[in-house]
Amino acid sequence: MTLANAEFATPTTESLADAYARDGYFCPIDVLSHDEAQAIRADLETAEAELADEPEKLALLMSYPDRLLPSFDRLIRHPTLIDAASQVLGPDLMVWSAGLFIKEPNTQKIVSWHQDLTYWGLDTSQEVTLWTALSPATVQSGCMKFVPGSHKEQQVAHVDTFADDNLLSRGQELAVEVDEADSVYAELQTGQTSMHHGHLFHASGPNTTDDRRIASAIRYIQPSMKQKTGDKALVAMVSGEDRFGNFKIAEPPRGRLTDEDFELCRQDTLIKRRIMYAGVDPEKGKRY
Repeated sequence: MTLANAEFATPTTESLADAYARDGYFCPIDVLSHDEAQAIRADLETAEAELADEPEKLALLMSYPDRLLPSFDRLIRHPTLIDAASQVLGPDLMVWSAGLFIKEPNTQKIVSWHQDLTYWGLDTSQEVTLWTALSPATVQSGCMKFVPGSHKEQQVAHVDTFADDNLLSRGQELAVEVDEADSVYAELQTGQTSMHHGHLFHASGPNTTDDRRIASAIRYIQPSMKQKTGDKALVAMVSGEDRFGNFKIAEPPRGRLTDEDFELCRQDTLIKRRIMYAGVDPEKGKRY
């Protein structure tokens, strides 16, 4: 089944929340017009070109586009995304990460079957990912695929592969078999978004097209969550208020690719790398 060919109700509070509770995902959600998405993509690709000779800064851009580019800061605060996340998590929202997942044209890079919350070091599962496509996400370009209802499994064991063709931080994959026949494809057009639970089984295949597959995986969390280590990871407060003080709240970017914002992101990588690569050599990692 291809989700893009399915019939979806208008995203009301009841339809989105109920479908998400049952299936662990909801899509598609229309967020950006094609031109709006293209403008954000163009800003990103201009930044990539500007940083082509600065690999450390380019890596930070991949993990922190919302902290370095005002266009992505505006994206994570988009009213449609805030509304969708609020229907699941409530009115108080932080963005823990908005990292980019890019598959270059005609690449064999994949994302193995996994659950998002495996290595993030967060104390609860009150998180939702709003995965926003800045280019077409089709079966051919390596869109995500989900196993409906698998979020009810809670956290299951994973194994680290650090495979070269795997885009995940540790090349992590589920230590249980997944029947591909149980999965559905989450195809998205440019500017559309899917949302999924941090325990949902999901994966994606290679990009066999001539265009890049570009998406920002925006991770919304409740302010009541915290890092198990007690660290205050960098977040953006995008809705409501923080009554807990468990995270370091970043201001919007000071400008475009400013040294001050790069330094803020560098400091956060010290926390993220310690958390995400606990027990293994962080130099093997793909992010942070």
